[in-house]
Amino acid sequence: MSDIGLPDGEYTAVVDGVEDGLATVFFERDGEEVGNAVLEAARLPSDARHADAVLAVTLSGGRIEAASYEPEETTTRAEAAQDRFDRLSRRPPSDEDG
Repeated sequence: MSDIGLPDGEYTAVVDGVEDGLATVFFERDGEEVGNAVLEAARLPSDARHADAVLAVTLSGGRIEAASYEPEETTTRAEAAQDRFDRLSRRPPSDEDG
């Protein structure tokens, strides 16, 4: 698999999706997205091979040296996303709702 192309260090990784054995993963550092990569899903912990899974990863030499699934952070982010969706889906009342 190819080089991820990010400097060595600690990152938060978020799985965007898994399809045909490949995972699209976005990498964050200090709350900002800094890059993404398509990886073999087998390179991720088995419990993190699903959309929206959050991982703590260490990159070394452009490759994942260590990765651990963060179930609490995964749940927190999912709940925050649902809350945003719920707020956005509430439309203001129209004149007809009176």
